[in-house]
Amino acid sequence: MIATPPGLAEALLTSASDAIIATDRDGIVTYWNPGAVRIFGFSSHEAIGQSLDFIIPENLRARHWEGYRHTMATGESRYGAGDLLSVPALTKGGARISVEFTIVMLLDGRGLPDGTVAVLRDVTKSFAEKLALRRELAGLRQSASHT
Repeated sequence: MIATPPGLAEALLTSASDAIIATDRDGIVTYWNPGAVRIFGFSSHEAIGQSLDFIIPENLRARHWEGYRHTMATGESRYGAGDLLSVPALTKGGARISVEFTIVMLLDGRGLPDGTVAVLRDVTKSFAEKLALRRELAGLRQSASHT
């Protein structure tokens, strides 16, 4: 086993760069780090104990919970093996942002799913830049096809 440097876990969990959000089996927030405060605007006191619905756009909630329940039932998520999930999210001010994240399963004493830890990054700026470039490229292709 590789020794963990002293303070590593605390340094990661208290970082303000990425959001680290833990939830229980029912999708209730149990941990909300400074990065989550920075990205979403909700204090840890406002977030802990709440359903994830407060950061999920209403039109995506049914799909989110379907996937969440499946993950809790099976213990499997394709976003835990390095695949990033890109989704819109909501801030405290109601702004819609783009986030990418991975999920780590939390297991109970019997090895069964008991919750998740998600590591999220705000990619709103890069998402907007990619979208603008795609639109520009589509416009150039359309112009080229008309000449």
